[in-house]
Amino acid sequence: MTRPLADEVLERLARSYEAARDPDRAVQAAAYMRDQFAFLGIASPARRALDRAVVAGLPRPTGKDLGAVAAACWEQEGREYQYFACDWLRKHAAVPGPDFLPTARALITTKSWWDTVDTLAAHFVGGLVARHPDLTTEMDAWVEDDDMWVIRTAILHQLQYGRKTNADRLFGYCTRQAGHPDFFIRKAIGWALRQYARTDAEAVRTYLCDHGHLLSPLSIREAAKHL
Repeated sequence: MTRPLADEVLERLARSYEAARDPDRAVQAAAYMRDQFAFLGIASPARRALDRAVVAGLPRPTGKDLGAVAAACWEQEGREYQYFACDWLRKHAAVPGPDFLPTARALITTKSWWDTVDTLAAHFVGGLVARHPDLTTEMDAWVEDDDMWVIRTAILHQLQYGRKTNADRLFGYCTRQAGHPDFFIRKAIGWALRQYARTDAEAVRTYLCDHGHLLSPLSIREAAKHL
């Protein structure tokens, strides 16, 4: 019987990560993330080199494989496991179908912080929605969600779209959450607008002129950085 790919990946990861563990660096990394997560203490360049070795020679994953690996990584204590999952999902973002969105949501709402959520939002969920436009209705619902990380994902999911950005949807999301009290939502609004300004600066200027009175100073400051 063929061994599940997720089992092989996790075994290789555990072996590589354990050998590279650095307790002193782990303390520093945890402190940077406000001690919300345990770290193994592997610097990002070294971790990515290990990750490349871990997946070398493995078959191309299916959507089921991606979900199983991500779920297994999310169960691990070392934050580096979640980083591996995010990077692997990003690398194989074109593999899953629209039915993967609930899995992505589970990752976004579990062990949530900007370091994983932003990668998933801009480099995975965004691509999933672009390939399956029917999922835009899910984003319309996500932007009204009770979970702030789901809201942030909806706001940021078009971050890499460039000229394919649906400006009406972007501006609509920003307006709907303009009064949100949380820093991470206000920051996301400013970031999304700033990014779109690279494509259509005049549209963002007009939006800020018409809706700036609704936005927080943080959102305006971030949006206008390069205008």
